[in-house]
Amino acid sequence: MTDIPQNKAAVVTGASTGIGEATVRALRADGWTVFAVARRAERLASLEAETGAVGIPADISDDDDVAALLSRVTEAGGADTLINIAGGARGADPVGAASTEDWEWMYRVNVLGTMKLTRAFLPMLRSTGEGTVLNLTSTAALAAYEGGGGYNAAKFAQHAMTGALRLEEAENNVRVIEVAPGLVRTEEFALNRLGDRQAADSVYQGVEKPLTAADVADVVRYAVSAPHHVNLDQIVIRPVAQAANHKLIRKS
Repeated sequence: MTDIPQNKAAVVTGASTGIGEATVRALRADGWTVFAVARRAERLASLEAETGAVGIPADISDDDDVAALLSRVTEAGGADTLINIAGGARGADPVGAASTEDWEWMYRVNVLGTMKLTRAFLPMLRSTGEGTVLNLTSTAALAAYEGGGGYNAAKFAQHAMTGALRLEEAENNVRVIEVAPGLVRTEEFALNRLGDRQAADSVYQGVEKPLTAADVADVVRYAVSAPHHVNLDQIVIRPVAQAANHKLIRKS
């Protein structure tokens, strides 16, 4: 692993669980200053006590919360890296039976939340001379699948935004990275999407080794720790059992 200068600092959203929490732990283990952002203050407090990260409760889709977050990070010395992990899926209905509420939630968190954080922090990232934005999308951003319309649409939008941002910010020496995981077993993603523990567990049934949050966090850590002139534009990471969104090996 590349030695990390002492002044490396990252804002990590979605830090209260799953990939976001694992990313906070991975970066702190490498000596980064980490501002851990999520809505659930009690979880952030525990993470802060365990890792030494700076926990900042905030809703990334709320303008006032984003402004307060920017102020807190600025007062604490700033950051050169923004890692947008907060997001998620709700529902698995076909488009013909789509829930407007679910779709609006997915757009608000995955697309507008990422945009608001990025817009707020870009001046800071530019000012460092070597800023980085990493957006966690999904293989759902690359190929549609039945029952995934809302999540596909939100993640396709986040993927497109990431590509546009890379073109716009190259002249400012801000590198823009996309990490697109496939099947990752975390404590909450499938449960939040499907609303039922049995249904959530069935997503992973028979899959011997789905990815873990730590697997993805390790890739994120590598991508933001590479020398700054190295831009890993897009990293797709899947378990071997998942050759594509529509091909998943399940063993009885």
